[in-house]
Amino acid sequence: MSNVKRLEESMKTLEEGIMKVKLIMDGYPACKLFTSEEYMRYYDCVYLLCIQPPPYDSSTELLQRYHAALDESIYFKVLPFLKDKSGTSLLAEFLRVWTNYKAMVKCLGGFFHYLDKKCTEQKSSVPLKEVAISCFQNRVCSDLLPKLFDAALLLISQDRREEPIDRSLLQGLSTFCLENGGAKKGTYYDMFEERLLTDTSSCYSRFASEWLLSYSSTDYMLKVEQYLNDEKGKLSQFLYPFSVEKLLQVVHLKLIGETTRQLIEKQKAENLNSTRYQELLSRCANLSIG
Repeated sequence: MSNVKRLEESMKTLEEGIMKVKLIMDGYPACKLFTSEEYMRYYDCVYLLCIQPPPYDSSTELLQRYHAALDESIYFKVLPFLKDKSGTSLLAEFLRVWTNYKAMVKCLGGFFHYLDKKCTEQKSSVPLKEVAISCFQNRVCSDLLPKLFDAALLLISQDRREEPIDRSLLQGLSTFCLENGGAKKGTYYDMFEERLLTDTSSCYSRFASEWLLSYSSTDYMLKVEQYLNDEKGKLSQFLYPFSVEKLLQVVHLKLIGETTRQLIEKQKAENLNSTRYQELLSRCANLSIG
C-alpha cells in the first residue's frame, strides 16, 4: 500500500471513530462504544497523520476536523434539544447535554491526544480541551446564560417559600459555572453570584416589610434567625463559602440593618425585655458572618 493510500485509509478510519463518538451525545457511555483496542486504533490514526513530513503532514486538517466535530455535535445534538424550552426544563436539559458534551470531548480528546500535544508544543493552537469549552460557550452559552440564571433564581425563590424543588439543578449550574472559568471576576460564576445578590436583596426587602407588619419584634427576630440558618444551609450546597457569606450579609442588612429604627419603635411599643431582644440580635449577627 502506498503511503498516500495509507494516509487516506487512516483518515477514513478516524472518521468512523468520530461518527461513533458523537453517540455519546445521545447518552451512550464511551466504554460501551469502544474497546481499548478500538480506542488505540483511532489514536494511532491521528499519530500517523501528524508525523508525516510536508506536504503529507495532516495536522492542520485534523485540527479543522476536531473543530467541525464539536460544531456538528452542538448544532445537531445540543441546540435542538434546548430550543423552545424555559425555566426548570431548560436548566435540566442544559445540564444533561453539558454532561454528555464533556464526556464526548474527553473521548475525542483521547483520539486527538498526539495532535493536542504537537499543537501545544508548537504553540499553533490552544489546548483542545480549551477549544471545546470555548466552542460550547460561544455557540450555546452566549444566548442561554441569562435564561439559565433566571431559572435558577426562580428555583431559589420557590425554595425560600418552602416549595419543593430539585436542588441538584442548582448544584449542577454552579458546577458548570466553575468548570467554565472558576470564580474569578467576570466569569459565569461571578455573573451568577451578582444576579443572586441582587435578587436576594430584593427578596428580603419584601420579607422585611411583610414581617414588620405581621410579627412582634421578638417573633420578627426569631424569623430572621430561622431564615439566616436556612439560607446558610441551602446556599452552602451549591456556592463557595465566600459567596454564602456575602449573601448572608445581604440578608442581615435587609432584615436588620435597614429596619433598625422600626424594630426599636416596635420594641418600645411592646415593652419588650431588652435582654431577650439583644440575645436574638447577637445570634443573628453571628449567623450573618458565616
